[in-house]
Amino acid sequence: MSNIAAVTSFDLFRISDDHEALREAVRAVVEAKVAPHAADVDDKGVFPHESYEALRAGDFHAPHIPEQYAGAGADALATCIVIEEVARGCASSSLIPAVNKLGTMPLILAASEDVKARYLPAVASGESMFSYGLSVREAGSDTAAMRCRATPDGDDFVLNGQKSWITNAGISDFYTVLAVTDPDAPRGHGISAFVVEKSDAGFSFGEPERKLGIKGSPTRELHFEGCRIPGDRLVGERGMGLQIALQTLDHTRATIGAQAVGIAQGALDHALAYVKERQQFGKAVAEFQGIQFMLADMGMQLEAARQLVYVAAAKSGRGDPDLPFFGAAAKCYAPDVAMSITTDAVQLLGGAGYVKDFPLERMMRDAKITQIYEGTNQVQRIVLARQMLR
Repeated sequence: MSNIAAVTSFDLFRISDDHEALREAVRAVVEAKVAPHAADVDDKGVFPHESYEALRAGDFHAPHIPEQYAGAGADALATCIVIEEVARGCASSSLIPAVNKLGTMPLILAASEDVKARYLPAVASGESMFSYGLSVREAGSDTAAMRCRATPDGDDFVLNGQKSWITNAGISDFYTVLAVTDPDAPRGHGISAFVVEKSDAGFSFGEPERKLGIKGSPTRELHFEGCRIPGDRLVGERGMGLQIALQTLDHTRATIGAQAVGIAQGALDHALAYVKERQQFGKAVAEFQGIQFMLADMGMQLEAARQLVYVAAAKSGRGDPDLPFFGAAAKCYAPDVAMSITTDAVQLLGGAGYVKDFPLERMMRDAKITQIYEGTNQVQRIVLARQMLR
């Protein structure tokens, strides 16, 4: 990988005392006020309002918002630590800080100061949430093929079409939406980004999707029928929306890796506690060498995934040129590890892992989506290979 710079571990990232203090603070909130609701949230498929209020109280709901917009100003690594620790207790709740970052990152990267000042403080305070509208059913990973249109009309744009698989849709007040503004432009160059408000006329939501996991985070379609968007809600320059969207994903892929690491850590924690207590053939299950080998592999894989996520987060914070490679690597590797670890954790509990009396089956279901959203892991491998071949 000649294009991937050789660096020392200290060049990649360093966990500071402040980061560790943050981890302890988030963990305490999660254990007291988030994790106790996780099973109920999953069972009923309801948004975790108790978690949201607890995260708001600790300033953990959108820690990435810069201080100049009344935010906590957490760096990318600190934000990943927050998401990881929340996901350790409840994957659905971890999408609160993760999707707030995803939705607002286009503004942070490219919006005018007026747009930033108009929307970011409300997210920083917890008054509002922000979602991201990129995917459409007919295009999938081929984002440049989207059909959602924003037709210029004077100083405004009229939005028609739909967006699919939108996380926290209906809960968020604001949405970054990508739409075609110049259909005759070269492929990928006629798309623009806008802020859409929940109250905009002509904007509505589809029915909630019935999902395998992350059931406490609503996923719905966005529908636009003659939805008029003022021109001053354009994010960045007209026609630059796809480039902004891809830059956003470079920065947010590490957050999905962090979510995956958190889910895997939670599963491993429960599995370790169980095998140390569970007795078979006169001794603890943890004393059997076959079990120890499984645990060793799970621990190694988890720590490797965590280190890769932290490297990607540090590179995001610095804006390093090789971020696309490391962001894709973190997004690809950590979810694969999470799927493996949660599956093995269920196996370690045997029949107990297969029932809802224990959280492992929920964690296994939650882990699966991390291999799919924000670009499937197959797409991430395409990104990785292209970066290596340049």
